[in-house]
Amino acid sequence: MEVAVASRTLAVWEHRKVVGLLVRRDLKVKYQQSVLGYAWTMLEPLALTLVYFFVFGLVLQADRGIPEEAKPYGGYILFLVAGILPWTTFGAILGEAPKAMITHSKLITTMKVPREIFPMATVGTKFVEYLLTWPVLLIFVFALGGRFTWEGMLVWLPLAIVLTFAFGLGVTLFLASVNVLLRDVERLTRILTRILFYGSAILFPASMVLHSDGVPGWAKTIYELNPLMGIFQMHRTVWFAGFEELTPSPLAVTSAVVGSILMLAIGYWTFRRLEMSVLKEL
Repeated sequence: MEVAVASRTLAVWEHRKVVGLLVRRDLKVKYQQSVLGYAWTMLEPLALTLVYFFVFGLVLQADRGIPEEAKPYGGYILFLVAGILPWTTFGAILGEAPKAMITHSKLITTMKVPREIFPMATVGTKFVEYLLTWPVLLIFVFALGGRFTWEGMLVWLPLAIVLTFAFGLGVTLFLASVNVLLRDVERLTRILTRILFYGSAILFPASMVLHSDGVPGWAKTIYELNPLMGIFQMHRTVWFAGFEELTPSPLAVTSAVVGSILMLAIGYWTFRRLEMSVLKEL
């Protein structure tokens, strides 16, 4: 098993240029007939942020979970932007994951390359789009007085990015293979995406749930065991390092790391297990 994994990993590395070509092709196709082109990658999450800020920040007052000491460093608006931008990328991965093999069916049946390349290209495309959202984030950081810390830049940011795309790749490998054999998966994924969005503390601090007297202890534990909650907390902690209410707990960090590794392992195992059946179906 270990030898097989190592040989497949080496094969994928040898064909890494194919991944790059697929990523460039997907980006070109997506934006080739758009007037604003890549600008949409920044405008869409920006528009979402403004809508959610009005609803949750002004109407529902979700900003009450932000410590007073953190408000001079961007407060709820920066908190929201730092969560919405990576979620937009991850949500796009979930949206494209079930179609990763079907979309490339002709290439898969004609090219002699490791099939893992096609789900990897899907995730790679979203990674590039994630990088394109950073100008929006940095504008908010500088405009709102956000702060840079060594802890945030050297610990939380690399960990958040690696775990986001490790988890995303695992999900894509899993959904891409299963959806070929069971097309209902794509519809179920849409429902799951909505649940995960509100269950991952994107629009409000996790402390509002974890410190609530109205939520049972077992529900708080399950909530904290969601790997995505810890991952998105890390994305915000980059700008709010040192604030306990906005820093993931040891349980949330452990869940994020272990959950991402498990998801990647499960996704890869499922992909390899179903590979021949998927090829026959395609």
